[in-house]
Amino acid sequence: MKEPLFSPKFFSLLKKGISRKQISKDISAGIIVGIVALPLAIAFAIASGVSPDKGLITAIIAGLIISVLGGSRVQIGGPTGAFIVIVYAIVQEHGVDGLIIATFMAGFILILMGVGRLGNLLKYIPYPLIVGFTSGIAIIIFSSQIKDFFGLPIDTVPADFISKWKLYAVNFGSINWIAVIIAVVTILISLNFSSVTKKVPGSIIAIVLSTAAVYFFNLPVTTIESSFGDIPNHISMPSIPKIDLATIQSLIQPALAIALLGGIESLLSAVVADGMIGSRHRSNTELIAQGTANIFSAMFGGIPATGAIARTATNVNNGGRTPIAGIVHAIVLLLIMLLFAPLAKLIPMASLAGILIVVSYHMSEWRQFKSLLKGNKYDILVLLVTFFLTVVFDLVLAIQIGIVLSSFILMKRMSESMQVRKELDSYTPRSTGKFKYEEEQIELPEGVLSYEISGALFFGAAQKFQDTISQIDRNPKVLILRVRYVPFIDATGVHRLKELIRHFNNQKVQVIISGAVPSVKSDLEKGMIYSVLPEENLRLNIEESIKRAKDILE
Repeated sequence: MKEPLFSPKFFSLLKKGISRKQISKDISAGIIVGIVALPLAIAFAIASGVSPDKGLITAIIAGLIISVLGGSRVQIGGPTGAFIVIVYAIVQEHGVDGLIIATFMAGFILILMGVGRLGNLLKYIPYPLIVGFTSGIAIIIFSSQIKDFFGLPIDTVPADFISKWKLYAVNFGSINWIAVIIAVVTILISLNFSSVTKKVPGSIIAIVLSTAAVYFFNLPVTTIESSFGDIPNHISMPSIPKIDLATIQSLIQPALAIALLGGIESLLSAVVADGMIGSRHRSNTELIAQGTANIFSAMFGGIPATGAIARTATNVNNGGRTPIAGIVHAIVLLLIMLLFAPLAKLIPMASLAGILIVVSYHMSEWRQFKSLLKGNKYDILVLLVTFFLTVVFDLVLAIQIGIVLSSFILMKRMSESMQVRKELDSYTPRSTGKFKYEEEQIELPEGVLSYEISGALFFGAAQKFQDTISQIDRNPKVLILRVRYVPFIDATGVHRLKELIRHFNNQKVQVIISGAVPSVKSDLEKGMIYSVLPEENLRLNIEESIKRAKDILE
């Protein structure tokens, strides 16, 4: 059954009816996820180089839209760690206004991807590539938090990975040990508080304790207030960014990067959620919802948003099974922003650094990384190249080269899987002129040679095919090419096949193509195969081909 282009799960579930018991569970899960999302939204915004309120706005606006319009029952949307690298680079080069415009443009790109039904295609991005850039992002997030973790007196941290660590090395003599203690305690509580209770997230406990300690004991560490000032306790009215052709040209690459990463991340999160609840998301609906969410996030001054795997898993683990949980999570964040924003500004930066280091640890996928290093050499190559480019150069470049490299490797492996096998013929010494293949017992007339071709005959394998057939040691009178196990042929394959037929025509050898499946036959005809091959030499099966060969010999 074909997936509908746009059919939000929320409205489908409303039509079926949601029980009061489930609504109660969703509300409870939404409250917990909203509390979990609070420090993350603030931390992701700060790490991305923007003010903390933009993270809250994104989690509220985008989170609400993704839940209402999305194609998943339990997806929680908002700012994520995956975007930190891209957003920080855009802010450094184009400023916050440039980021808002790029996010706005990315929203429309995501909608076009959904309308074009590209949701399923994103699932085919190789796993080593995903692990490579995800692990790379984790390293970058970790390195971006060293300044606040150690309380180093650095005004501006460079975007470049190597320059960043050079600057850290110069300033390591000025470590603020109180900041280090706060960050370490935050990490320990975040990782271990679940053993006390799973109802309250450890990150919230860590923030409350560290904020109280800094406030009451007047500890000398930087806070959100000392770094960014007050956090607004309201959301500004929406406005459409001013965009012209020059702006589009300068920001189209960052917008494409946001859209591609947002699409991958959201669909990965939806797939993980499907496995947890035994459901199935609607990928194209999800892309359209993600696009709409990013458009409105930009209009309200927010940053890019996508499906958040950790928050989605928290939602599921706490009983959330419908988009009501995501809606409640957005409402909870809105209430916190309206009522408690003045308190949030007291949060120490070292505590947020500890939370982001925990996030980077969970993002690192080091177990999968280690496992892939034991795999085949091609997967290792894609993994390491993507990881290295993400860390040292640029995430966009890493994804682009990773996809191109994966494509070339796929083509190489497909071409290697293509086989051209010579079957017994009348020239073989002491041969009866018979061959047996899958219970076939066929007798070839004298002067006839048969080759079996298996695998896709595309541009990556066309040269191997042509070279193998061209190296026949003696010319028969008739050459039968059996293509029944060729699933498809592209323009290059047709071209090489025509060149081969012309070569044998010059040698006074007639070629018969046998057993082409309907799609391959259609492609051959569209490629004007009959310009070099008589129509009667394109036969349905080997029996007809041998009959045709006998007619030629006579």
